[in-house]
Amino acid sequence: MEIVKIIGIGFLTLIITIILKETKKEYAIYAVLIGGAIIIFYSMDMVKSIIDFIQELSHNSNYNNAFISLLLKITGISILTEYAVSICKDAGENSIANKIDFGGKIIVISLSIPVISTTLDTLTKLLP
Repeated sequence: MEIVKIIGIGFLTLIITIILKETKKEYAIYAVLIGGAIIIFYSMDMVKSIIDFIQELSHNSNYNNAFISLLLKITGISILTEYAVSICKDAGENSIANKIDFGGKIIVISLSIPVISTTLDTLTKLLP
């Protein structure tokens, strides 16, 4: 089970981080970054299979591929933003974390405008 391995890496990183905070506090953030990177790289195979499945599904259906691509971009931006915010909060930089979170939300909203516009156009055509 992949989740057990990911949790194990997370707990190992946590233990190393706690030990480093007691001895060499300045190196603790590096342990968090390295542990997080290991988890992300380990998860990439699963992410790739999910993306491949969604792309295959979009090619075999009547859905607009641009919307599916847009949804994948929005999901990726959300995940990366959350990861960056968590790292900043772990480092004690809540102000920077809040600004990254705000920037990520603005980007997601700006990418969502075509979907919102198309949805509103469809609704106005359906309503009398």
